[in-house]
Amino acid sequence: MDAARTPGIFVHQYSGLPMGPAFEHWRERAFGACGLEIGPSHGDSIDCRLQVSVVDNIVLAIPEGASAQYTRAQSHLADGSDDLVLISAHAGLVRVGQNGHTIELAPEQMVLVDMGITGTVGHTNEERFTTIRMPRRALLDISPRAEEKLSQVLSDGAVAETIFRYHALAANHAPHLDAVGQRLTAQHMVDLVGLLLGTDAEHASLARGRGHAAARLDIMRADVMAALGRNDLCLADVATRSGLSPRQAQRLFEQAGTTFTEFVLEQRLLLARKQLGDPRARTRKISDIAHSSGFSDLSYFNRAFRKRFGATPSELREA
Repeated sequence: MDAARTPGIFVHQYSGLPMGPAFEHWRERAFGACGLEIGPSHGDSIDCRLQVSVVDNIVLAIPEGASAQYTRAQSHLADGSDDLVLISAHAGLVRVGQNGHTIELAPEQMVLVDMGITGTVGHTNEERFTTIRMPRRALLDISPRAEEKLSQVLSDGAVAETIFRYHALAANHAPHLDAVGQRLTAQHMVDLVGLLLGTDAEHASLARGRGHAAARLDIMRADVMAALGRNDLCLADVATRSGLSPRQAQRLFEQAGTTFTEFVLEQRLLLARKQLGDPRARTRKISDIAHSSGFSDLSYFNRAFRKRFGATPSELREA
């Protein structure tokens, strides 16, 4: 069964034997344009759920399920694709094949593979991984010697952790952005991969300033948005989860034209306004909405709300 949740995010699901009209229809829709074949990773049946997110010129994949193996066979090479793919292991021992050679990845390890040669990767419920497919030229622009790292096990604590977290964020949210936002997100992702692979000082400085910093800021913003209702939300905790000191984190917010405190207040006020305008919340007390938006002081909430929107919460609800 296939389902497209939003433009740019596609979820392909199948469970059963790899034969018959239903399988052939699913396989064509899910893999017809990407130059891959799918089969069971063990046993006779496929059990697969594959989320594919297209973000500008990169493709982010999150495969799950008890039995699926993805193969780039000799017959597929005729499509001429020479994209590069970063495979990141999340659980179990992920085995990646390249031209008959097998690379084993433990959790938090990665490998760069080449779509220009044959390869395989599979998973069970115990083995999980994600992938980033990007144009070769885009990666070589930031990491000119990236091809030297093909098929090597890669691990870099801080950068790898940022790639893991940014992949999850971008896969689920970046397709909702406009064209400029998607282009920037894709560039940030390629910059992070370039830093993982290593590059010269000039390109490394560019990637850190343009990609690593932006990715960490995006991750911190997402952390804030997920915790707006918590009264104990603080910069130190958000910074620590992104591998930064509070001073470094504050600097990233300031470079974006705000402070951590200003960003949190703005998002809490926007959340409260949204809830006040929701017809389904007409019976909720304003104090409850203020509290659920992260405000412990009702008087402060009322003052900040009026200053921001030019009306009190009660006036906005009546309007």
